[in-house]
Amino acid sequence: MTRIVVIGGDAAGASAASGIKRRQPEWDVVMLERSRYTSYAACGLPYWVAGQIPEEQMLIARSPEQHRANGIDVRLDNEVIGLDAAANTVTVSESGTESIMEYDQLVIATGAAPIRPPIPGADAANVHQVHTIPGTKALVEALAAADATPERVVIVGAGFIGIEMAEAFNDHDVPVTIVEQASYPMASLDDDMGEAIRDRMIAEGIDLALGQRVEAIETDSAGLARAVRTDAESFAADLVVLALGVRPNTGFARAADLPVGDSGGLLTDRRQRVLGQANIWAAGDCVQTYHRLLRRTVHMPLGTHANKQGRVVGLNIGGVYATFPGIIGTAITKVGSTHIGRTGLSTDQAIEAGFDVVSATVRTSVIAGYMPDAGAMRTKVIAEVGTGRLLGGQIVGNQVGAAKRIDTLAMAIWTHQTAADLTGADLAYAPPSSPVWDPVQVAARSVSGKL
Repeated sequence: MTRIVVIGGDAAGASAASGIKRRQPEWDVVMLERSRYTSYAACGLPYWVAGQIPEEQMLIARSPEQHRANGIDVRLDNEVIGLDAAANTVTVSESGTESIMEYDQLVIATGAAPIRPPIPGADAANVHQVHTIPGTKALVEALAAADATPERVVIVGAGFIGIEMAEAFNDHDVPVTIVEQASYPMASLDDDMGEAIRDRMIAEGIDLALGQRVEAIETDSAGLARAVRTDAESFAADLVVLALGVRPNTGFARAADLPVGDSGGLLTDRRQRVLGQANIWAAGDCVQTYHRLLRRTVHMPLGTHANKQGRVVGLNIGGVYATFPGIIGTAITKVGSTHIGRTGLSTDQAIEAGFDVVSATVRTSVIAGYMPDAGAMRTKVIAEVGTGRLLGGQIVGNQVGAAKRIDTLAMAIWTHQTAADLTGADLAYAPPSSPVWDPVQVAARSVSGKL
């Protein structure tokens, strides 16, 4: 019988395993997961901390039992620690006992691991990272303990997770300070948009210590974190959250000499097959993915990519030819009442990639200005000089309807439209939903004028 071994039971791995089993029901599909959970929404973890999601089970899209009911052999607490690509085997550790498992096709979907800086105090018990259900559960329980509720939280990092966690602690009325090495939060945006986010976060009551590098987490005699020390000052803390991003979790694969890129992510072809390997596939946060604007692979860990890449793997192994078309870096988040969207390249990224660019930033209402609660938003569009081709877009607004408009810009960039194309596009209008000139078209019109 054909055996498919899938390493990892979350977004990419579960999507691949389900797709294979659906098309080849007689095959033996084994999914090895080192934790006790499968198919859970890691992007929802900050909202669990905030109390908006009351229990962990609500984050689980498909449990191990549900996968098993669909014919997948799910094995929990099974960690792959070795790979012999020539012999078509993996070494699996279960409760300290090692065994060898053969495969006909192998899918690597091991995700990414959070970055823990090599600084004193980073391993203290009250230093948390929001990346897995067990790790987040410890933080949820710490907040729920009446005798241990923190009086001051320090978050290290002001990217997506950092600002979402700041909102979570704000919801608990716990004072929070974010320490960030960059000059503005959300360094993937241009400085002027980061400045707008900074001002809105301060208005939400979040303290920001920007342009500061963390040197140590100071601990007390019991080994608990009590302050975060930077190159400029020190911030008292009863609890610390590290939100410094992630790295591809590819240790055993690199040890087996599988090809990796500059981030350590596995390199695949457009079908998600590992380069140089006939029967090894990879998907999700453990791979580098082709960027359609940069025309090279990058590491951009997002659940949207992981699910789509897992589906592509499932189709290919299951007998249907499929490719993953690449990414352009579209993402959305919020902190308090501030909604943020971005897609494509920032100005610095575009210039570094060799583009000659022009940009325009406009301020508009979210809906028709004469409507109640019309809101406000700032939209930035970046285009290439000469061709007028759209390269990037960024949005900061105070309503969810503001940031979700980033999808309009994403589709325009995805389909190689120019600023003039977007200006003339037939977009919907009704006063409760949009101004007569949609904000993204106002920004595109402005940049067209500059072009």
